[in-house]
Amino acid sequence: FPGLNALRIDTDPENMLEETEPVRVFHNAMKKEFGLYDMIVVGVVNAENPNGVFNVASLTNIYRLTEFAKSLSQEENGVRTGVIGIDLIAPSTVDNIEQAGAGTVKFEWLMQQPPANEEEALQIAAKARRLPFLDGTLVSEDGTAIALYIPVSSKDLSYRIASQLRSEIANYEGFDRYYITGLPVAQDQFGVEMFKQMAISAPLAMGLIFLLMWFFFRNVRFVVSPMIVALIAVIVTMGLVVATGHTVHIMSSMIPIFIMPIAVLDAVHILSDFFDRYPHSRDRERTIKEVMQELSSPMLFTSLTTAVGFGSLALTPIPPVQVFGIFIAIGVLLAWVLTITLVPAYIMLMPESSLENFGLQQADAAQHPSLLARLLHHTGRFTRGSAAWIVLGTFALLGVSVYGISLIRINDNPVKWFSADHEIRVADREMNSRFAGTYMAYLTLESAAPEMTAEQYRAVLATRMNTLDPAIAEEMTGMLAALPEETGGRLELLSTLKEVVLTRQDATLTDADWDAWDSALTLLQEEEQSGEIFKQPEVLRYIESLQQHLLTTGLVGKSNGLPDIVKTVYRELLGDSDAFRIPDTRGAIAQSLITYESSHRPQDLWHFVNPAFSRTNLWIQLKSGDNIDMARVVESVDEFMANNPAPVALTHNWFGLTYINVVWQQKMVSGMLKSFLGSFLIVLLMMIVLFRSFWWGLLSMLPLTLTIALIYGIIGLIGKDYDMPVAVLSSLSLGLAVDYAIHFLARSREMRKRFDSWQETLDAVFGEPARAIARNIIVIGCGFLPLLAAPLVPYNTVGFFISTILIVAGATTLLLLPALITLFERFLFPQEEVSHV
Repeated sequence: FPGLNALRIDTDPENMLEETEPVRVFHNAMKKEFGLYDMIVVGVVNAENPNGVFNVASLTNIYRLTEFAKSLSQEENGVRTGVIGIDLIAPSTVDNIEQAGAGTVKFEWLMQQPPANEEEALQIAAKARRLPFLDGTLVSEDGTAIALYIPVSSKDLSYRIASQLRSEIANYEGFDRYYITGLPVAQDQFGVEMFKQMAISAPLAMGLIFLLMWFFFRNVRFVVSPMIVALIAVIVTMGLVVATGHTVHIMSSMIPIFIMPIAVLDAVHILSDFFDRYPHSRDRERTIKEVMQELSSPMLFTSLTTAVGFGSLALTPIPPVQVFGIFIAIGVLLAWVLTITLVPAYIMLMPESSLENFGLQQADAAQHPSLLARLLHHTGRFTRGSAAWIVLGTFALLGVSVYGISLIRINDNPVKWFSADHEIRVADREMNSRFAGTYMAYLTLESAAPEMTAEQYRAVLATRMNTLDPAIAEEMTGMLAALPEETGGRLELLSTLKEVVLTRQDATLTDADWDAWDSALTLLQEEEQSGEIFKQPEVLRYIESLQQHLLTTGLVGKSNGLPDIVKTVYRELLGDSDAFRIPDTRGAIAQSLITYESSHRPQDLWHFVNPAFSRTNLWIQLKSGDNIDMARVVESVDEFMANNPAPVALTHNWFGLTYINVVWQQKMVSGMLKSFLGSFLIVLLMMIVLFRSFWWGLLSMLPLTLTIALIYGIIGLIGKDYDMPVAVLSSLSLGLAVDYAIHFLARSREMRKRFDSWQETLDAVFGEPARAIARNIIVIGCGFLPLLAAPLVPYNTVGFFISTILIVAGATTLLLLPALITLFERFLFPQEEVSHV
């Protein structure tokens, strides 16, 4: 339809942050400056051959796969998309570097063609191990594996390209095993599989909920109405997400899973109350009016509190979480409207014949109570006789929960969104056990000296010119003043002046004048080099020591940087294996770098340093993509640089997907905490208004508080990482725990008016009201167990914890609240407020 938006899927953790977030702006700027792309990693392993992967058959297949990967690109509107072939890292696309004679270096392809025999294959292995950049990155230490690094123009192409690679690999014969991994692949594949799970797990969950409701009410037509409510709420809410132009992210993909239980909860209360009351009068209209009159206020407040809980997520600094919270809140309110209108109307339109022998027969129920009725009756008596012990037990559980909460580890890793036996996880384990690491993080270093303005630098340069011959200095100063204002950048300014000086030098007739202009040219060249701090030997040695320190963390498998290029080329220039070191002079470093630019891949140099040599980039390979490990590496670098001052003042900064995951995780945790505390206070005020009492409002919040403490205590005790799905559970806990408390307390207060004491009221409360709550616990708690069979861990997490939350919230409501009312009856029910009906 015109004006509506098409479905867009996004599983990129980078988009968990605002586009204007500084870390994201810096990340994209550095990727552009250093010409970097996200990479798909393909591992080829051969553990059967004595020479590992370095045999003719394996290397031939690797060569074929590399050529195929190069072909996976196309030009769209003059822009090359797909695989960036020029930066592909494979045996046939990288150089072997070795001496070709005194003072000269030879660059040749490591494997220009597949080897003709086993000897040539072993020579390729020996050459690769001599090069620091390839050893542990391209070639495993034990020689059993080779890794191909395939850069892609956009992360959202990763799944398609990985699928094409798998199709090509299926044609290869031999004993090689192939693994495809990398964060871009994991994220893009999750986007594909999460839709499959929405299409499978959500209907299965709804089907189980339907069967459980049929088990309780024994009438198919009767239980259809809650399913209609849930289905409409899900379809309309997801339709609104797409129609309003929002992308479907990992969070918004779970909107149906969260809306379904909430949409059914109120309807189950109506059905349960109608089921118990209808046999008394056999009058549908009268029964519906009685049910809605009694339940309208609790249902309104439970829906509002749940909407507030999820709506508060809009206050977090994470855009996908904001979308998730806002649209869940919309879905909850829509479900409430549908419940109070559609469900009663549906019951009234049911054929009279469908209600024959329908409902809880009171005579039969008294003589042959159901298992649920008997259990609830004993629960009510237990809360009355053991109220003090229940409260003491609650305090004990809180103590254990607090301890469990102290053990919580805040961590996430997109690769762990898949089950342990998923091909992505298997590939991740295999590759990181054999190589230095497939998780990339990038550390930039640059001068900490404040950047001078164009006007300031012109003044400094003019002062330096005064050291030249007076006549030359005067003319040079005039040249500088004559340059237009837009020639403002330091390097641009110096380059323009050099061209003028060279022109004057060529036109000079006397040797003396030529020498004078040559001095001016030397001054300009020195000015250019003054900013090239990463050609200084002491600075490169400092970076080298930082690289050595990173290895001591136990988290970094390897790092590659400018020092490695300089040391490798310098060793070959001298033809001495002992010369694998940083040269002692700037000139020797410059010569090594100029020599490297003669290779087949000169662009690789600019992946590690900018052309002005004022900023360098260190590639860091981690064996783990866990946020907690990346955070430890960041902390270790901070400590090293604080304790070991650089020869020149340097600043450092991080970028890369692995680092971005850390930043948004930190923002998510702080944002979730603030939103929960805010919504908790709002819900407390709503409860005080509902019950017109501070103490009753506070009492209604206790199941919520205990549920959240228990859930997060369990998370800490079982060692489950606090990740994105877990973070939003507090909002779900708030809505559901308060739901049960509202219904229990509202019905208890109403029934207390009919009896002389709480002890007499208790039996009635643990009749129909408690049955409705218990049915909800069973229906919804068990209804989401199908999610445990999903291959995606976030869905497992949601399924397990939704069920746990419902059970804990229900148990807390049915045990703790009546126990507290029993202990504080006189305080909660002043005698003068009791009026018998």
